[in-house]
Amino acid sequence: MSGGAGHSARARRVAIVSASVGAGHDGAAGELANRLREAGFEVDCHDFLDLLGDRAGRALRASYAAELKVAPNSWGWLMAQLEQRDWLAAAISALFARGAARRSRAAMDGTTESPEPAVVVSTYPLASQALGRLRLRGQLSAPVVTFLTDMSVHPLWVADGVDLHLALHEVAAAQARRLSGGFVDVCRPAVRAAFHPSTDPGEPARTRARHGLPARGPVALVVAGSWGVGEVAEAAEDIAATGLAVPVTVCGRNEKLRDRLIRSGTGIPLGWVDDMAALIRASDVVVQNAGGLTSLEAMATGVPVVTYRCLPGHGAMNARALADAGLATWVREPVELARVLADLLDGELGKRQMATAGELFDQPCPTTSIQALAGVARSTRPWHSTPHVGLGRRIGRRLAGAAR
Repeated sequence: MSGGAGHSARARRVAIVSASVGAGHDGAAGELANRLREAGFEVDCHDFLDLLGDRAGRALRASYAAELKVAPNSWGWLMAQLEQRDWLAAAISALFARGAARRSRAAMDGTTESPEPAVVVSTYPLASQALGRLRLRGQLSAPVVTFLTDMSVHPLWVADGVDLHLALHEVAAAQARRLSGGFVDVCRPAVRAAFHPSTDPGEPARTRARHGLPARGPVALVVAGSWGVGEVAEAAEDIAATGLAVPVTVCGRNEKLRDRLIRSGTGIPLGWVDDMAALIRASDVVVQNAGGLTSLEAMATGVPVVTYRCLPGHGAMNARALADAGLATWVREPVELARVLADLLDGELGKRQMATAGELFDQPCPTTSIQALAGVARSTRPWHSTPHVGLGRRIGRRLAGAAR
């Protein structure tokens, strides 16, 4: 392949690294991949757990799931320690970056049939750490972009060597700038097009009938990620006790949670749901505990969000960030729940939140910046570390032009 042809093929190729821990990171990665392919790019998707190796990847997924299910407070403790102790974040980053270095480098190397990517995008914190390390060591010439899937940004999210961090809101962007010496831009969430306000007046009734929901009256959709972890049953019970809405709990893959709710007769428990967009449109409020992808999907759909009985660690961090941004009310005590639900269902609070959420989706598409970077000159050092060649100034101008 000639140099010119190689550059042309490379400029239309993007690699995305996510992680199969829950559905949020993969969900964002999948939507970014879809949008880039629609724009004519070749996209390679990688699972960071595979880059760690089979045994290490399985161990990471299992330990994370067990921690959230069995000892969630320990996750909160770890997040607090990372905020307070730079050396701990650095040690964890180095451990996983070293573990994934060889496979990550091999995955990004090009061949005659498949040239190396023009841009590498990460939707998972530890993947960003590994890719940033490769950039700092001159082993990866493609710029690295971290797409921050959460509204809060902890130290592991921001990696030295990453060229650009894309944040979902100025609240998250401010946190990323505080932790990073690189570029930070604000973009809209990567939410599938299926999540939009209702355009079919008859759809909510059909969806309610399909899932066995009441035909009339408010429905509070309780979500807790694909694993269904946290004080989910307690949240459903508290909602039912207010008498303001019927709790409909999406248990995901947590069959034990579903069985518990069936035995207690609390609301309507559902298992894995394939038509989440329609189900959200058939609901009146979404109650969540982690501030993950479903929260953003609800906002895109035009349904207000409340955070309740949130998970320690990233759940509490996201709850605070969502509240600071005016996107979701954080109910800290059960005694506050009825008042907030009433205001979201029939008062001004829900209207204010939806207006703010609308602004969230007025931001530039994240793939706009990624596409702009595909044509930037490559460098074996991160842009913000090479001011002497003006690369940082050039990327800044290109991003500014893409945003217009």
